[in-house]
Amino acid sequence: MKKVLIANRGEIARRVIRTLKKMNIQSVAVYSDADAEAPHVVEADEAVYLGASPSSESYLKGDEILRYCKELGVEGIHPGYGFLSENAEFAEKAKAAGITFIGPSAEAMNVMGDKLSAKQAVKEYNVPLVPGVDEAISDPEEAIRIAREVGVPVLIKASAGGGGKGMRLVENLEDLPEQMKMAQGEARSSFGNDAVFVEKFVTKPRHIEIQVFADRHGNVVYLFERECSVQRRHQKVIEEAPSAVLTPELRQKMGEAAVAVCKACNYEGAGTVEFLLDANHDFYFLEMNTRLQVEHPVTEEITGLDLVEWQIRVARGERLPKLQDELEINGHAIEVRVYAEDAMSGFTPDIGRLRRYRPPVGDGVRVDDAFQEGMDIPIYYDPMIAKLVVWGKDRAEAIEKTIEAIDQYQISGLKTTLDFGKYVLKHEAFRSGDFDTNFVKQHFADPVLMKGAMKEEEEALKASMRSIWDGVFERKEAEYQSRKVQGIWKLQ
Repeated sequence: MKKVLIANRGEIARRVIRTLKKMNIQSVAVYSDADAEAPHVVEADEAVYLGASPSSESYLKGDEILRYCKELGVEGIHPGYGFLSENAEFAEKAKAAGITFIGPSAEAMNVMGDKLSAKQAVKEYNVPLVPGVDEAISDPEEAIRIAREVGVPVLIKASAGGGGKGMRLVENLEDLPEQMKMAQGEARSSFGNDAVFVEKFVTKPRHIEIQVFADRHGNVVYLFERECSVQRRHQKVIEEAPSAVLTPELRQKMGEAAVAVCKACNYEGAGTVEFLLDANHDFYFLEMNTRLQVEHPVTEEITGLDLVEWQIRVARGERLPKLQDELEINGHAIEVRVYAEDAMSGFTPDIGRLRRYRPPVGDGVRVDDAFQEGMDIPIYYDPMIAKLVVWGKDRAEAIEKTIEAIDQYQISGLKTTLDFGKYVLKHEAFRSGDFDTNFVKQHFADPVLMKGAMKEEEEALKASMRSIWDGVFERKEAEYQSRKVQGIWKLQ
Protein backbone atom coordinates (compact mmCIF):
# COMPACT_ATOMS: atom_id res chain seq x y z
CA MET A 1 0.00 0.00 0.00
CA LYS A 2 1.87 3.06 -1.28
CA LYS A 3 -0.87 5.71 -1.36
CA VAL A 4 -3.84 6.24 0.97
CA LEU A 5 -6.69 8.74 0.70
CA ILE A 6 -8.12 10.05 3.97
CA ALA A 7 -11.87 10.39 3.47
CA ASN A 8 -12.24 12.85 6.34
CA ARG A 9 -11.19 16.25 7.66
CA GLY A 10 -9.93 18.02 10.74
CA GLU A 11 -7.85 16.52 13.51
CA ILE A 12 -8.43 12.89 12.54
CA ALA A 13 -7.20 13.57 9.00
CA ARG A 14 -4.04 15.15 10.44
CA ARG A 15 -3.70 12.21 12.83
CA VAL A 16 -3.81 9.68 9.98
CA ILE A 17 -1.39 11.72 7.86
CA ARG A 18 1.19 11.63 10.68
CA THR A 19 1.19 7.84 10.71
CA LEU A 20 1.25 7.61 6.92
CA LYS A 21 4.36 9.80 6.85
CA LYS A 22 5.97 7.59 9.50
CA MET A 23 5.22 4.52 7.36
CA ASN A 24 6.45 6.21 4.13
CA ILE A 25 2.99 6.01 2.57
CA GLN A 26 1.80 8.85 0.31
CA SER A 27 -1.28 10.70 1.58
CA VAL A 28 -4.19 12.27 -0.28
CA ALA A 29 -6.45 14.73 1.52
CA VAL A 30 -9.96 15.77 0.52
CA TYR A 31 -11.54 19.10 1.34
CA SER A 32 -14.62 21.29 1.03
CA ASP A 33 -14.92 25.04 0.56
CA ALA A 34 -14.82 25.55 4.33
CA ASP A 35 -11.58 23.56 4.63
CA ALA A 36 -9.71 24.92 1.61
CA GLU A 37 -6.88 26.24 3.80
CA ALA A 38 -7.13 23.72 6.63
CA PRO A 39 -3.91 22.19 8.02
CA HIS A 40 -4.77 18.67 6.85
CA VAL A 41 -4.92 19.93 3.25
CA VAL A 42 -1.49 21.54 3.50
CA GLU A 43 0.14 18.60 5.27
CA ALA A 44 -0.97 15.89 2.83
CA ASP A 45 1.15 14.99 -0.19
CA GLU A 46 -1.82 15.66 -2.46
CA ALA A 47 -5.26 17.20 -1.96
CA VAL A 48 -8.45 17.14 -4.01
CA TYR A 49 -11.54 19.35 -3.85
CA LEU A 50 -14.86 17.65 -3.17
CA GLY A 51 -17.41 20.46 -3.19
CA ALA A 52 -19.37 22.94 -1.12
CA SER A 53 -19.11 23.15 2.67
CA PRO A 54 -22.15 21.06 3.72
CA SER A 55 -21.02 17.46 4.25
CA SER A 56 -23.74 16.18 1.90
CA GLU A 57 -22.03 18.14 -0.87
CA SER A 58 -18.48 17.16 0.00
CA TYR A 59 -17.36 14.59 2.59
CA LEU A 60 -20.34 12.29 2.02
CA LYS A 61 -19.85 12.11 -1.77
CA GLY A 62 -18.57 8.56 -1.82
CA ASP A 63 -18.65 8.10 -5.59
CA GLU A 64 -16.64 11.28 -6.10
CA ILE A 65 -14.06 10.09 -3.58
CA LEU A 66 -13.75 6.74 -5.34
CA ARG A 67 -13.35 8.51 -8.70
CA TYR A 68 -10.40 10.46 -7.33
CA CYS A 69 -8.92 7.26 -5.93
CA LYS A 70 -8.88 5.73 -9.40
CA GLU A 71 -7.45 8.87 -11.01
CA LEU A 72 -4.63 9.21 -8.47
CA GLY A 73 -3.72 5.54 -8.12
CA VAL A 74 -4.87 5.33 -4.51
CA GLU A 75 -4.64 1.85 -3.02
CA GLY A 76 -6.32 2.38 0.35
CA ILE A 77 -8.98 4.59 1.96
CA HIS A 78 -8.87 5.54 5.62
CA PRO A 79 -12.34 6.78 6.62
CA GLY A 80 -11.47 8.20 10.06
CA TYR A 81 -14.66 8.47 12.11
CA GLY A 82 -18.04 9.94 11.20
CA PHE A 83 -18.95 10.68 7.57
CA LEU A 84 -18.45 7.43 5.58
CA SER A 85 -16.59 5.45 8.25
CA GLU A 86 -19.51 3.13 9.02
CA ASN A 87 -21.14 3.18 5.59
CA ALA A 88 -21.27 -0.43 4.47
CA GLU A 89 -22.30 0.48 0.93
CA PHE A 90 -19.25 2.72 0.53
CA ALA A 91 -16.95 -0.01 1.89
CA GLU A 92 -18.46 -2.48 -0.58
CA LYS A 93 -18.00 -0.09 -3.51
CA ALA A 94 -14.37 0.48 -2.54
CA LYS A 95 -13.78 -3.26 -2.46
CA ALA A 96 -15.44 -3.67 -5.87
CA ALA A 97 -13.16 -0.95 -7.24
CA GLY A 98 -10.10 -2.81 -6.01
CA ILE A 99 -9.36 -0.28 -3.26
CA THR A 100 -8.65 -1.42 0.29
CA PHE A 101 -11.08 0.01 2.82
CA ILE A 102 -9.09 0.41 6.04
CA GLY A 103 -11.75 -0.96 8.32
CA PRO A 104 -14.02 -3.97 8.77
CA SER A 105 -16.01 -5.70 6.06
CA ALA A 106 -19.37 -4.41 4.87
CA GLU A 107 -20.94 -7.56 6.33
CA ALA A 108 -19.57 -6.84 9.81
CA MET A 109 -20.71 -3.22 9.54
CA ASN A 110 -24.22 -4.28 8.63
CA VAL A 111 -24.47 -6.66 11.57
CA MET A 112 -23.09 -4.22 14.14
CA GLY A 113 -24.51 -1.07 12.58
CA ASP A 114 -28.00 -2.10 13.63
CA LYS A 115 -28.44 -2.45 17.38
CA LEU A 116 -31.03 -5.22 17.05
CA SER A 117 -29.01 -7.40 14.69
CA ALA A 118 -25.97 -6.78 16.92
CA LYS A 119 -27.86 -7.98 20.00
CA GLN A 120 -29.09 -11.06 18.19
CA ALA A 121 -25.57 -11.90 16.97
CA VAL A 122 -23.81 -11.55 20.32
CA LYS A 123 -26.54 -13.37 22.24
CA GLU A 124 -25.31 -16.65 20.74
CA TYR A 125 -21.89 -15.98 22.29
CA ASN A 126 -23.32 -15.47 25.79
CA VAL A 127 -22.45 -11.77 25.90
CA PRO A 128 -24.53 -10.12 28.69
CA LEU A 129 -27.45 -8.05 27.36
CA VAL A 130 -29.63 -5.43 29.03
CA PRO A 131 -33.04 -7.00 29.89
CA GLY A 132 -35.57 -6.13 27.23
CA VAL A 133 -36.38 -7.15 23.67
CA ASP A 134 -34.00 -7.79 20.78
CA GLU A 135 -36.47 -7.20 17.95
CA ALA A 136 -38.20 -4.13 16.54
CA ILE A 137 -41.62 -3.27 17.92
CA SER A 138 -44.25 -0.87 16.59
CA ASP A 139 -47.24 -1.61 18.84
CA PRO A 140 -47.38 0.60 21.97
CA GLU A 141 -49.33 -2.08 23.82
CA GLU A 142 -46.53 -4.58 23.18
CA ALA A 143 -44.03 -1.99 24.43
CA ILE A 144 -46.07 -1.51 27.61
CA ARG A 145 -46.14 -5.28 28.19
CA ILE A 146 -42.35 -5.47 27.88
CA ALA A 147 -41.92 -2.47 30.18
CA ARG A 148 -44.06 -4.18 32.83
CA GLU A 149 -41.92 -7.32 32.56
CA VAL A 150 -38.53 -5.63 32.96
CA GLY A 151 -39.80 -2.82 35.20
CA VAL A 152 -39.74 0.93 34.69
CA PRO A 153 -37.87 3.06 33.94
CA VAL A 154 -37.18 1.81 30.39
CA LEU A 155 -35.42 3.20 27.36
CA ILE A 156 -37.00 3.34 23.92
CA LYS A 157 -34.09 3.20 21.49
CA ALA A 158 -33.72 3.53 17.75
CA SER A 159 -32.27 0.42 16.14
CA ALA A 160 -30.09 2.44 13.77
CA GLY A 161 -27.73 5.35 14.38
CA GLY A 162 -26.46 6.76 17.64
CA GLY A 163 -25.59 10.00 19.41
CA GLY A 164 -28.74 9.84 21.53
CA LYS A 165 -31.07 10.35 18.56
CA GLY A 166 -34.26 8.29 18.64
CA MET A 167 -33.84 7.61 22.35
CA ARG A 168 -36.44 8.29 25.04
CA LEU A 169 -36.43 7.60 28.77
CA VAL A 170 -39.85 6.50 30.05
CA GLU A 171 -40.52 6.50 33.78
CA ASN A 172 -44.32 6.21 33.69
CA LEU A 173 -46.17 3.65 31.58
CA GLU A 174 -48.85 6.15 30.58
CA ASP A 175 -46.18 8.25 28.84
CA LEU A 176 -44.85 5.34 26.80
CA PRO A 177 -47.10 5.57 23.66
CA GLU A 178 -46.32 9.26 23.12
CA GLN A 179 -42.61 8.85 23.82
CA MET A 180 -42.46 5.86 21.48
CA LYS A 181 -44.07 7.90 18.71
CA MET A 182 -41.53 10.69 19.23
CA ALA A 183 -38.61 8.24 19.20
CA GLN A 184 -39.85 6.68 15.96
CA GLY A 185 -40.24 10.08 14.32
CA GLU A 186 -36.75 11.19 15.30
CA ALA A 187 -35.23 7.90 14.16
CA ARG A 188 -37.03 8.14 10.83
CA SER A 189 -35.81 11.68 10.15
CA SER A 190 -32.25 11.01 11.38
CA PHE A 191 -31.55 7.55 9.99
CA GLY A 192 -34.35 6.76 7.52
CA ASN A 193 -35.30 3.85 9.77
CA ASP A 194 -38.01 4.12 12.43
CA ALA A 195 -37.40 0.71 14.04
CA VAL A 196 -37.24 0.98 17.84
CA PHE A 197 -36.96 -1.45 20.73
CA VAL A 198 -37.42 -1.36 24.49
CA GLU A 199 -34.93 -2.27 27.19
CA LYS A 200 -34.48 -1.78 30.91
CA PHE A 201 -32.96 1.55 31.92
CA VAL A 202 -29.81 0.86 33.90
CA THR A 203 -29.71 3.24 36.85
CA LYS A 204 -26.37 4.88 37.69
CA PRO A 205 -24.75 3.46 34.56
CA ARG A 206 -21.09 3.91 33.71
CA HIS A 207 -20.14 3.92 30.05
CA ILE A 208 -17.15 1.61 29.63
CA GLU A 209 -15.81 0.73 26.21
CA ILE A 210 -13.25 -1.85 25.19
CA GLN A 211 -10.83 -1.24 22.32
CA VAL A 212 -10.56 -4.37 20.17
CA PHE A 213 -8.44 -5.39 17.20
CA ALA A 214 -8.73 -8.39 14.92
CA ASP A 215 -6.79 -9.59 11.88
CA ARG A 216 -7.79 -11.91 9.05
CA HIS A 217 -5.69 -14.74 10.55
CA GLY A 218 -8.05 -15.34 13.47
CA ASN A 219 -6.22 -13.26 16.07
CA VAL A 220 -8.35 -11.00 18.28
CA VAL A 221 -7.15 -8.88 21.21
CA TYR A 222 -8.56 -6.25 23.52
CA LEU A 223 -6.47 -3.17 24.31
CA PHE A 224 -8.16 -2.58 27.66
CA GLU A 225 -10.89 -0.10 28.50
CA ARG A 226 -11.80 3.55 28.33
CA GLU A 227 -14.09 5.29 30.83
CA CYS A 228 -16.48 7.54 28.89
CA SER A 229 -19.15 8.37 31.47
CA VAL A 230 -18.82 12.17 31.48
CA GLN A 231 -21.19 13.12 28.68
CA ARG A 232 -23.52 15.87 27.54
CA ARG A 233 -26.49 15.03 25.32
CA HIS A 234 -25.33 11.37 25.25
CA GLN A 235 -22.03 12.46 23.71
CA LYS A 236 -18.68 12.11 25.43
CA VAL A 237 -16.74 15.12 26.69
CA ILE A 238 -14.03 13.57 28.89
CA GLU A 239 -12.52 10.11 28.57
CA GLU A 240 -9.84 8.28 30.50
CA ALA A 241 -7.96 5.01 30.43
CA PRO A 242 -8.01 2.85 32.37
CA SER A 243 -11.25 3.14 34.35
CA ALA A 244 -10.99 4.00 38.03
CA VAL A 245 -13.36 1.19 39.06
CA LEU A 246 -12.44 -1.90 37.04
CA THR A 247 -10.58 -4.64 38.88
CA PRO A 248 -8.18 -6.86 36.90
CA GLU A 249 -10.78 -9.65 37.06
CA LEU A 250 -13.60 -7.46 35.75
CA ARG A 251 -11.33 -6.01 33.07
CA GLN A 252 -10.55 -9.51 31.83
CA LYS A 253 -14.24 -10.51 31.79
CA MET A 254 -15.24 -7.43 29.83
CA GLY A 255 -12.29 -7.84 27.49
CA GLU A 256 -13.15 -11.45 26.76
CA ALA A 257 -16.79 -10.47 26.16
CA ALA A 258 -15.60 -7.83 23.67
CA VAL A 259 -13.51 -10.46 21.88
CA ALA A 260 -16.62 -12.65 21.67
CA VAL A 261 -18.48 -9.76 20.02
CA CYS A 262 -15.75 -9.64 17.35
CA LYS A 263 -16.10 -13.35 16.72
CA ALA A 264 -19.87 -12.99 16.43
CA CYS A 265 -19.49 -10.90 13.28
CA ASN A 266 -16.17 -12.18 11.90
CA TYR A 267 -14.60 -8.81 12.61
CA GLU A 268 -11.39 -7.39 11.16
CA GLY A 269 -9.54 -4.20 12.09
CA ALA A 270 -10.11 -1.67 14.88
CA GLY A 271 -13.40 -1.59 16.73
CA THR A 272 -14.88 -0.53 20.02
CA VAL A 273 -17.33 -2.59 22.06
CA GLU A 274 -19.39 -0.42 24.38
CA PHE A 275 -20.83 -1.66 27.66
CA LEU A 276 -22.98 -0.28 30.45
CA LEU A 277 -21.67 -1.02 33.94
CA ASP A 278 -24.28 -0.80 36.71
CA ALA A 279 -23.88 0.06 40.40
CA ASN A 280 -23.27 -3.63 41.20
CA HIS A 281 -20.52 -3.81 38.56
CA ASP A 282 -22.61 -6.06 36.32
CA PHE A 283 -22.00 -5.16 32.68
CA TYR A 284 -24.21 -5.30 29.59
CA PHE A 285 -23.45 -5.05 25.86
CA LEU A 286 -24.58 -1.72 24.43
CA GLU A 287 -23.27 -1.58 20.85
CA MET A 288 -20.17 -1.85 18.69
CA ASN A 289 -18.57 1.02 16.79
CA THR A 290 -16.94 -0.39 13.67
CA ARG A 291 -14.24 2.27 13.34
CA LEU A 292 -11.57 4.18 15.16
CA GLN A 293 -12.95 6.21 18.07
CA VAL A 294 -12.44 9.92 18.76
CA GLU A 295 -10.93 8.94 22.10
CA HIS A 296 -8.43 6.40 20.77
CA PRO A 297 -5.42 8.54 21.90
CA VAL A 298 -5.90 7.62 25.58
CA THR A 299 -5.52 3.95 24.62
CA GLU A 300 -2.40 4.80 22.62
CA GLU A 301 -0.95 6.65 25.59
CA ILE A 302 -1.34 3.76 28.06
CA THR A 303 -0.22 1.05 25.64
CA GLY A 304 2.46 2.87 23.68
CA LEU A 305 0.88 1.72 20.41
CA ASP A 306 -0.07 3.52 17.20
CA LEU A 307 -3.59 2.31 16.47
CA VAL A 308 -3.68 3.86 12.99
CA GLU A 309 -0.54 1.92 12.12
CA TRP A 310 -2.23 -1.24 13.40
CA GLN A 311 -5.23 -0.48 11.18
CA ILE A 312 -3.05 -0.16 8.11
CA ARG A 313 -1.07 -3.30 8.88
CA VAL A 314 -4.23 -5.35 9.35
CA ALA A 315 -5.71 -3.92 6.14
CA ARG A 316 -2.55 -5.05 4.31
CA GLY A 317 -3.19 -8.57 5.51
CA GLU A 318 -0.53 -8.64 8.23
CA ARG A 319 -0.94 -10.33 11.59
CA LEU A 320 -1.53 -8.23 14.69
CA PRO A 321 1.79 -6.78 15.91
CA LYS A 322 1.10 -8.08 19.44
CA LEU A 323 -1.05 -10.77 21.02
CA GLN A 324 -2.97 -10.52 24.29
CA ASP A 325 -0.24 -11.70 26.64
CA GLU A 326 2.12 -9.07 25.19
CA LEU A 327 -0.17 -6.14 26.01
CA GLU A 328 -0.07 -4.20 29.26
CA ILE A 329 -1.25 -0.94 30.80
CA ASN A 330 1.32 1.73 31.58
CA GLY A 331 0.15 4.75 33.57
CA HIS A 332 -3.06 6.71 33.10
CA ALA A 333 -4.35 9.02 30.35
CA ILE A 334 -7.14 11.59 30.21
CA GLU A 335 -8.69 13.23 27.16
CA VAL A 336 -10.63 16.50 27.32
CA ARG A 337 -12.53 17.35 24.17
CA VAL A 338 -12.19 21.06 23.46
CA TYR A 339 -15.46 22.08 21.84
CA ALA A 340 -16.44 25.55 20.64
CA GLU A 341 -19.39 25.51 23.01
CA ASP A 342 -20.76 27.60 25.87
CA ALA A 343 -21.04 25.11 28.72
CA MET A 344 -22.89 27.60 30.93
CA SER A 345 -25.64 27.92 28.30
CA GLY A 346 -26.41 24.24 27.83
CA PHE A 347 -23.34 23.47 25.68
CA THR A 348 -24.65 25.53 22.78
CA PRO A 349 -22.22 25.99 19.85
CA ASP A 350 -20.22 29.23 19.96
CA ILE A 351 -18.83 29.34 16.47
CA GLY A 352 -16.38 32.13 15.66
CA ARG A 353 -12.78 33.01 14.94
CA LEU A 354 -9.80 31.79 16.92
CA ARG A 355 -8.34 35.21 17.61
CA ARG A 356 -5.75 33.61 19.85
CA TYR A 357 -4.87 29.94 19.80
CA ARG A 358 -1.88 28.57 21.71
CA PRO A 359 -2.09 24.90 22.77
CA PRO A 360 -0.14 23.71 25.82
CA VAL A 361 3.12 21.78 25.60
CA GLY A 362 5.01 19.67 28.07
CA ASP A 363 5.97 16.18 29.14
CA GLY A 364 3.03 13.83 28.63
CA VAL A 365 0.89 16.51 26.95
CA ARG A 366 -0.53 15.78 23.51
CA VAL A 367 -2.89 17.99 21.49
CA ASP A 368 -4.64 16.60 18.41
CA ASP A 369 -6.16 19.62 16.71
CA ALA A 370 -7.26 20.94 13.34
CA PHE A 371 -6.99 24.72 13.56
CA GLN A 372 -4.50 27.52 13.77
CA GLU A 373 -4.68 31.03 15.15
CA GLY A 374 -6.87 33.28 13.00
CA MET A 375 -8.97 30.47 11.52
CA ASP A 376 -12.75 30.28 11.73
CA ILE A 377 -14.58 27.29 13.22
CA PRO A 378 -16.96 26.18 10.43
CA ILE A 379 -20.67 25.94 11.24
CA TYR A 380 -21.07 22.90 9.00
CA TYR A 381 -19.34 20.27 11.13
CA ASP A 382 -18.82 19.10 14.68
CA PRO A 383 -17.57 22.10 16.74
CA MET A 384 -14.59 20.24 18.22
CA ILE A 385 -11.45 22.38 18.12
CA ALA A 386 -9.04 19.87 19.61
CA LYS A 387 -8.45 16.92 21.89
CA LEU A 388 -6.24 17.58 24.89
CA VAL A 389 -4.65 14.29 25.92
CA VAL A 390 -2.44 14.02 29.00
CA TRP A 391 -0.50 11.03 30.38
CA GLY A 392 0.60 10.55 33.97
CA LYS A 393 2.22 7.72 35.87
CA ASP A 394 -1.06 7.27 37.77
CA ARG A 395 -4.58 8.75 37.80
CA ALA A 396 -3.83 11.43 40.38
CA GLU A 397 -0.86 12.72 38.41
CA ALA A 398 -2.81 12.61 35.13
CA ILE A 399 -5.60 14.73 36.67
CA GLU A 400 -3.22 17.38 38.00
CA LYS A 401 -1.22 17.53 34.77
CA THR A 402 -4.43 17.91 32.76
CA ILE A 403 -5.55 20.84 34.94
CA GLU A 404 -2.14 22.46 34.41
CA ALA A 405 -2.45 21.93 30.65
CA ILE A 406 -5.92 23.51 30.63
CA ASP A 407 -4.47 26.55 32.44
CA GLN A 408 -1.78 26.81 29.76
CA TYR A 409 -4.24 26.48 26.85
CA GLN A 410 -4.85 29.93 25.36
CA ILE A 411 -8.01 30.37 23.29
CA SER A 412 -9.84 33.62 22.71
CA GLY A 413 -12.54 34.74 20.31
CA LEU A 414 -15.09 32.15 21.35
CA LYS A 415 -16.17 30.10 24.35
CA THR A 416 -14.90 26.55 24.81
CA THR A 417 -15.46 23.55 27.06
CA LEU A 418 -12.04 23.95 28.71
CA ASP A 419 -13.62 25.53 31.79
CA PHE A 420 -16.07 22.65 32.01
CA GLY A 421 -13.21 20.18 31.73
CA LYS A 422 -11.41 21.86 34.59
CA TYR A 423 -14.62 21.85 36.63
CA VAL A 424 -14.99 18.09 36.17
CA LEU A 425 -11.35 17.33 36.99
CA LYS A 426 -11.55 19.32 40.23
CA HIS A 427 -14.87 17.82 41.30
CA GLU A 428 -14.73 15.36 44.19
CA ALA A 429 -17.07 12.93 42.43
CA PHE A 430 -14.66 12.61 39.51
CA ARG A 431 -11.54 12.51 41.68
CA SER A 432 -13.00 9.75 43.86
CA GLY A 433 -14.17 7.76 40.84
CA ASP A 434 -17.74 7.81 42.17
CA PHE A 435 -19.59 9.07 39.10
CA ASP A 436 -21.69 7.82 36.19
CA THR A 437 -23.31 9.07 33.00
CA ASN A 438 -25.52 11.39 35.06
CA PHE A 439 -22.53 13.50 36.09
CA VAL A 440 -23.64 16.63 34.20
CA LYS A 441 -27.22 16.29 35.41
CA GLN A 442 -26.22 15.73 39.03
CA HIS A 443 -23.15 17.91 39.50
CA PHE A 444 -23.08 20.64 36.89
CA ALA A 445 -25.59 22.62 38.94
CA ASP A 446 -22.82 23.34 41.48
CA PRO A 447 -22.27 27.05 40.72
CA VAL A 448 -19.56 27.69 43.31
CA LEU A 449 -16.98 25.26 41.93
CA MET A 450 -17.92 26.03 38.34
CA LYS A 451 -17.48 29.78 38.82
CA GLY A 452 -14.27 29.15 40.71
CA ALA A 453 -12.86 27.13 37.83
CA MET A 454 -13.90 29.78 35.33
CA LYS A 455 -12.40 32.57 37.46
CA GLU A 456 -9.09 30.72 37.74
CA GLU A 457 -8.99 30.18 33.99
CA GLU A 458 -9.80 33.86 33.38
CA GLU A 459 -7.06 34.98 35.77
CA ALA A 460 -4.58 32.62 34.12
CA LEU A 461 -5.44 34.09 30.71
CA LYS A 462 -5.08 37.64 32.04
CA ALA A 463 -1.70 36.79 33.57
CA SER A 464 -0.62 35.28 30.27
CA MET A 465 -1.71 38.38 28.35
CA ARG A 466 0.09 40.65 30.86
CA SER A 467 3.23 38.62 30.34
CA ILE A 468 2.90 38.95 26.58
CA TRP A 469 2.44 42.73 26.75
CA ASP A 470 5.28 43.08 29.25
CA GLY A 471 7.48 41.34 26.72
CA VAL A 472 6.32 43.69 23.97
CA PHE A 473 7.06 46.77 26.06
CA GLU A 474 10.47 45.40 27.07
CA ARG A 475 11.38 44.87 23.42
CA LYS A 476 10.15 48.35 22.48
CA GLU A 477 12.13 49.92 25.33
CA ALA A 478 15.28 48.05 24.27
CA GLU A 479 14.72 49.16 20.69
CA TYR A 480 14.26 52.78 21.85
CA GLN A 481 17.46 52.75 23.91
CA SER A 482 19.38 51.22 21.00
CA ARG A 483 18.13 53.90 18.61
CA LYS A 484 18.89 56.60 21.18
CA VAL A 485 22.50 55.45 21.46
CA GLN A 486 22.76 55.50 17.67
CA GLY A 487 21.27 58.97 17.49
CA ILE A 488 18.02 57.77 15.94
CA TRP A 489 15.38 59.49 18.07
CA LYS A 490 12.25 58.54 16.16
CA LEU A 491 10.79 55.34 17.57
CA GLN A 492 8.83 53.51 14.92
